[in-house]
Amino acid sequence: MTNSTPPRAGYTLPVFACASAIAALQKLLNPQAPVSSVTLNLVQPEQPATVTVEQAALLPDGAALAITRSDPGDNLDLTRHTPIWAVVRWGAETQPERVLIEGGEGIGRQLGDDQQPAAIYAYAQTLLQQNLEPLLPPNKAISVTVILPEGRSLALRTSNAAFGVVDGLSLLGTSGIAQPLSAPGQLEAFRQAVREQAQQFDTLVFCVGENGLDRALTLGIPAERRIKTGNWIGPLLIEAALSDVQGILLLGYHGKLIKLAGGIFHTHHTVADGRQEILSAIAAAHGLPAAEVRQLLQAPTVESGLAHLRQLDQQQRQNWVEQIYQSLVERLDTRAIAYIQANAERTVIVGSAVFDRQREIITTSSRGATLWQTLLIS
Repeated sequence: MTNSTPPRAGYTLPVFACASAIAALQKLLNPQAPVSSVTLNLVQPEQPATVTVEQAALLPDGAALAITRSDPGDNLDLTRHTPIWAVVRWGAETQPERVLIEGGEGIGRQLGDDQQPAAIYAYAQTLLQQNLEPLLPPNKAISVTVILPEGRSLALRTSNAAFGVVDGLSLLGTSGIAQPLSAPGQLEAFRQAVREQAQQFDTLVFCVGENGLDRALTLGIPAERRIKTGNWIGPLLIEAALSDVQGILLLGYHGKLIKLAGGIFHTHHTVADGRQEILSAIAAAHGLPAAEVRQLLQAPTVESGLAHLRQLDQQQRQNWVEQIYQSLVERLDTRAIAYIQANAERTVIVGSAVFDRQREIITTSSRGATLWQTLLIS
């Protein structure tokens, strides 16, 4: 008997940061009262959420600390159970805002800005402001420092650095609900989306993540042709083939799609990685000197590997990026087509286009260019 229980949604990291801050403020306001849970408004959506508080205590310097733990629901999420701390202290009289939000240890910093601000984005800022301000006594202000003790080590397992965030994780998101997009139970919903689109179109665009969805629109690709894949690229390729789709354009960040060139068709980091190894192997096959291949293999991310290749091109007036990445996308196509033939016994034209962290297209395969033109004139 199959399990028909739907996957469980959870909450995003900003929610737990906010819950910790509320609990710390409550401890600051009433040191003797125990704090075992708090209820907050998610804002997006406008609904309450109750979060368990693991610990709350006053600190010797007069501040208060509270700790919650991340629960992303039935997601394959590396932040599961990670502790989120918030330290709240009374603000200075000169403080311009009533709730000053700062990033402590484990909160990433945004490169590309001279001040390198903490990676605490709009939704998290709004969530904290709207939930904390009503709790403040008149004429009082607070500062809130969010800390992710495991954030720095967890960030090494993400592509954050490729998008300009270093030394920790981001408090990112536009909603408080963590939809179980990577949970096994969600795969059927993804398949259904493919089946529905296949009834209208014989060529689809598989967009890897929100970046892929957004970039597709700016490239002029019709919105109705887009399919969000999450990490389920392999099963969705099969579903598209069985639904008689004739062509698929794969569009996404090179640090994710590169896995397909190595035969990895479930792209979540907990399943398999090998990104630097794949890039290095293709580079070596094109004659990149051994010392430079070692640089790619030791690079912390494939984005930094790409940056190294671009630097070599500029210094030596070579075209390593063009050679290596063109080979990569052609291999990606070939592996995807073979994957479909092996698992669905169908022939589908698969092309690909990959972009960098600035969402600039690095290269497009020959099949991808043909599919792209077909989509633009459809």
